[in-house]
Amino acid sequence: MRSLLRIVIVFALIGFVGSASAQTKAQKIGHIDFAKLYQMIPGQDTIKAKYEKYQKELSDEFNKSQAEYTAKLDEFQKGEATMSNIIKQTKQKEILDIQQRLQAFQESAQQSLQTKQNELMAPTIAKANKGIADVAKENGFSYILNTTDGVLLYFDGGDDIMPLVKKKLNLK
Repeated sequence: MRSLLRIVIVFALIGFVGSASAQTKAQKIGHIDFAKLYQMIPGQDTIKAKYEKYQKELSDEFNKSQAEYTAKLDEFQKGEATMSNIIKQTKQKEILDIQQRLQAFQESAQQSLQTKQNELMAPTIAKANKGIADVAKENGFSYILNTTDGVLLYFDGGDDIMPLVKKKLNLK
């Protein structure tokens, strides 16, 4: 019975010491300016060029539809006085349809541009995140904070891991 009690006490002490040492282990926190890192990764010119090309395609299509709308509206206004009611109503409906298409296209284009931007940026963001995760694991960081977006309200020191990530990603 005594030996059982000793074994229980020994295990309890080991558990207590183990949990106390785990609680005293300091969490290592680092920070990085993610936007700055993102801009350093090669390929930004290609991403920008592809985005601008897509934006121009959408803009050209919108301008073509806008020109159609303006032409129909001008034609209607010039001949309105001589049109019969049925023709006038038909032309007004045509103009309204074009106007609604323009509005729908504009809304769709905004969503499409956002999707395209996310699609183009995703590989670069993934590369940056992988570099940060690798550096964090290699250097024993528990947390890495992004100082770009102002979420960090206060920090006293900490370790800026930008040089380590730049080295990991072979950036200058």
